[in-house]
Amino acid sequence: MLRQLLSHTLLTMGIVVLAGCDRVHVGQTEHEIKILELDKSELTRVELKMGAGELRIEGGSSKLMEADFTYNVPAWKPQVEYHSTGVRSDIEISHPPGTAPQGKSDWNLRFNDSALMDLVAHVGAGEARLNLGSLNLRSVAVNLGAGEVNVDLRGNPKRSYDVRINGGVGQATVYLPASVGISATAAGGIGEINVRGLEKHNGRWINPGHENAPVTIRLDVKGGIGQIDLIAE
Repeated sequence: MLRQLLSHTLLTMGIVVLAGCDRVHVGQTEHEIKILELDKSELTRVELKMGAGELRIEGGSSKLMEADFTYNVPAWKPQVEYHSTGVRSDIEISHPPGTAPQGKSDWNLRFNDSALMDLVAHVGAGEARLNLGSLNLRSVAVNLGAGEVNVDLRGNPKRSYDVRINGGVGQATVYLPASVGISATAAGGIGEINVRGLEKHNGRWINPGHENAPVTIRLDVKGGIGQIDLIAE
């Protein structure tokens, strides 16, 4: 029943989103690469604004950022803006909303593991797969209108940080490291909330045996309709 309701709601929301956007022209598939050199900033803020598409993020880059874009709508060509004061750098990647039959927009981003980072991602509709466990994070915020978000935080973080995930319609799955402190809240409208490897204590999900750990991930997940999975391993 939940799956049927979710499918119907996704379809309805998709129609509403499409109806509210201007139609755009589908052209040939384009492929672009953008590289930002590692600077000496003490903090990098990354903000991503994707109307619709597939977003993938991971670490492991020797540069500040290596981006691989694929799109077939000229208006969806990603706009990359980068500014640095020497103390802080800001990266913003965006494309305007719009609808197109067989429209394609894929962003594959790799970031440097040593750069301290605030990451903010806005995805109107689509899929977000974020493998963030190797990154040096200060905060993460993900806002997904409709679709699926998969966030993997497993790794060995050296500092505590905050994570906020807001999913409108769809499924949110978060993988957490079992070796650090976890303080998590999860709230959904209609869907299920499944938790594995954590215990509920005073209204929050915690990592048993790591309540006083020097590193803690503070997680807040909210979903409108759909399923939320929190997995610590």
